[in-house]
Amino acid sequence: MNNPKVSVVIPFYNCPYIEQALQSALSQSWQPYEIILVDDGSTIHQERITPYLPYIHYLGKSNGGTASALNHGIRQATGDYIVWLSSDDLFYHDKIRNQVLYMEQNNLLISYTNFNYINGQSQLIKMDAAAVFPDYLAYLRCFLQGNPVNGCTIMIKRELLGAIGYFNETLPYTHDYDLWFRAILNGYPPVLLNQSLTAYRQHDGMGTLKHYDAILEEVAVTIDRYQAPLRDLISSMGG
Repeated sequence: MNNPKVSVVIPFYNCPYIEQALQSALSQSWQPYEIILVDDGSTIHQERITPYLPYIHYLGKSNGGTASALNHGIRQATGDYIVWLSSDDLFYHDKIRNQVLYMEQNNLLISYTNFNYINGQSQLIKMDAAAVFPDYLAYLRCFLQGNPVNGCTIMIKRELLGAIGYFNETLPYTHDYDLWFRAILNGYPPVLLNQSLTAYRQHDGMGTLKHYDAILEEVAVTIDRYQAPLRDLISSMGG
């Protein structure tokens, strides 16, 4: 098997945990082809990146939100696969290796993995936190309630983004959820590799806590946008 090239895209905005994210990407057992850090108009903590500049591609831009930072990084990426790492999260040592082998062996265009929760001090607080479904219909039905796929566990073939479109930059909080809907409805559902390969950090500064009500509202709008075609798909499969 040839060695597929994996591009890591890290959106960064005023995040004090960025060194840990960068170190986890640089320490992979399967070396990333490139690590692209997109500074989304940060005003603090940029000095934390300085020691890593020789080893990464640093892209600056004006502040436009996570989806715009991801898209900016993806457009510059030249790897076969894209992975997304939030600046406050961590990849475990074999994240890229295990997932790229899984993708290659199963001929997948998009996959995601299980994950662990860590706290602000990087201590483990919950293992294997992803929902695991008994069958494909149960998985599809879950999307009518909420997003079961953690964006920082995703690995996606760059060509799939060319086919179904990039992240929707008008959605500050559900750009990932929206993309999974489009992948499913185009016949490429994200497939679970049930190994915890990412550490997802819960901390006081995380956007999920700060913008909770706005996120709930956007989730409802996103479900409303896709629920009719998804229900049709579920019905067509006998669900």
